[in-house]
This record gives sequence, C-alpha cells and structure tokens, in this order.
Amino acid sequence: MTIVFMVFIIKDKKTAAIEHVHDCCGQGGNEMAVTLQQIAEAAGVSRGTVDRALNNRGRINAEVADRIRKIADEMGYQPNRAGRALAMSKRSITIGVIIQAANTPFMENVIEGAEDAKAEVERLGADVIIRKIDDFDAGKAVAAMYELKEKGCNGIAVVPVDDEKLKATVDELADAEIPVITFNSDIEESKRLCFVGQDTYQSGRVAAGLMADILPASGKVLVISGYPAAYGHKNRTKGFLKEFAMLREDMQVLDVQYAFDDNRMAEMITNGMLKEYEDLTGIYLAASGVQGVCKALNDLGLADKVKVISNDLTAQNVQYLEEGKIRFLIGQDGYRQGYEPVMILFEKIFDGKEPEKEFAYTEIVIKTKYNLA
Repeated sequence: MTIVFMVFIIKDKKTAAIEHVHDCCGQGGNEMAVTLQQIAEAAGVSRGTVDRALNNRGRINAEVADRIRKIADEMGYQPNRAGRALAMSKRSITIGVIIQAANTPFMENVIEGAEDAKAEVERLGADVIIRKIDDFDAGKAVAAMYELKEKGCNGIAVVPVDDEKLKATVDELADAEIPVITFNSDIEESKRLCFVGQDTYQSGRVAAGLMADILPASGKVLVISGYPAAYGHKNRTKGFLKEFAMLREDMQVLDVQYAFDDNRMAEMITNGMLKEYEDLTGIYLAASGVQGVCKALNDLGLADKVKVISNDLTAQNVQYLEEGKIRFLIGQDGYRQGYEPVMILFEKIFDGKEPEKEFAYTEIVIKTKYNLA
C-alpha cells in the first residue's frame, strides 16, 4: 500500500506541475517560457539532467532522456520563445547577484545554482552579473549593490547581513523600482521582494531536538556560530537555545562562541572548551567550522564521547558523517538558494510576475550515515 501511495503522489505532483505551467504559459496572451527547473521538478530529476537530455550532451540513460523530452513536450517547452519575445520587445534585462561568504564549502552549491540560472536566463536574452565576497561584510555588499545599480541592473539578489546601512540600501533600491531578493540570509522589516532559503530558526529547533535525544543525563553543550551579524547564523542559534532549554533542563549550554566560518578558529574554540569543561558532551555548529571541530576532537581522542551536530551536506561534512565524527547533518538545498532568486527576478522584470510567497523556504533535511544514499 505504501508503494502505491507514493506512486500516486509523484504522479499528482507531475500532473500538477504540468497543469500549472500550461495555465501560466500555454494559453495565448502574455506568455512566459517553461524553465528547465520546472521540467526537472516535474520529472523528479536534477536541472543538469534535464539540460543534458534536451541538448543531447553528456552521458544520460536513454530511457530517462526520453521521459524528460516527453514531459518537456507536454509542458510546452520552447527554448527560444522567451528569447525571441525579449528581443522583439527590445527590453534590456540585467540581473545582479551578490554572494557573501563565497569561499565556504556550502556556498559552492549556491554558486552552482546561480551559475545555472545565469546560463538559463542568458539563453532567454538577459544578462546576469555575479559578484562574490569572501566573507560577510556589510560595507562590501553595499558597495557591490551600488556598483550593480550603476551597471544598469534591473533587479538584485543578495546574501545579506543584519546591518542598518545594508537594509537602507535595499529599501533605496526598492523605492527606485529595482527589486531586491535576499537569499540564504534575510533582512527583516526591509522592502526586499522575498526571501529564498532555509527557515533557520526552525532548523535550530530541529538540531536541539536531535541533540536532546542523543546526549546522556548530564553534562554541557557548546554552540559554535559563524558571524554575529549573519541572520541565518543568529536564527539557528536562537532556535537551538530556546528549544534545548525546554527539552533538557538538566543540561547546561555554554556561552555561544563565534568562529567566523573559519576552521582554525573553530578548532581553537573546541580545544579551549574541552580543556576547561571535562563534562562537555555535545557541540552544535550553527555555521561552518566542522573540520576544525572534528580535528580537535580527534587529536584529544574524544570523537566518540562528544556528539556533534552540524549543517550542510558538503563533501567534507558527508565524509565526517560516514565516519561517525558527526551524528547528524541538517541540509538546506544550497543549489535552489542560488537558482531561484535569479529566476524569480527574471520573471518579475520580464513578465511582471510576483513571487508566490514572501518566504520561499527550502526543505530542512536530516541526514545520518544510514540515509545518505
């Protein structure tokens, strides 16, 4: 019975996706092109697989390719239609993307999504400019936003930090009819168009529930966050602290430490805390730094004693999970966080289509070494 139920769910999702695209794209009037991502969601495959199937490049199973092409036909996919419409309208569309903390492993997935979206909308006649900032720096982000404005960007997607000047810049651009989307991290009470990313507060609560279940009857817990001004890092920490306090009154949570997404800093923090608190039994990382934490635990021979929960399904983190050095990883779909803001802005600027939701939350995925496949 379970198998039959799952088949019907998948079929219904595919049918609904096709019907939705036909409603939006197939009945005359102001038409909008079907995107590769929409086809990927209907087919239950990655966007890259769809691209390979429709463009006959790369290695792909023949049956899968045929199924993708059939779905694309059913959805009315016409790769050059929007490009011709854009050329005919003589409209110039340029989208700017600002990615902070671009040198972290997780952001590699975000950048991949943004690059794929860039390739897709550029085939439709638009331009996309991607700016990368190695760390979280409000001043650099503001400067990049003004630079992109001067280059004629009609819309901007940005990974922000909690900063008043950055918030004012977002509002200024919105007032100038340049829509801004925040992704991965958000700016509360700003005039941004929407947010694409994880519900980080809920993610922190999930981590707290997992930690509460696996720790012994007493001891201490350490929380290592990234940047104090990073919205996502702050929200994960808040969610964890509040939920864990309710679940485990017998446990003490130490003062939050900040590693600024730096593995060496995370290693130093872990070493210091383990030497000061012999009854430390759990570490939650609200941001990057897993490599440093695992190195410290391994060097001190405490990898089995201290339970670690972290975020993001990067290659290194998955390896630690497989080895048992991390007990749980909480994923947040970085690819979608990079891809969707570009596509939402394109549809907004080209077709006047508003985002379906103010908060486009990505899925919270819990992984153990037993369910990585």
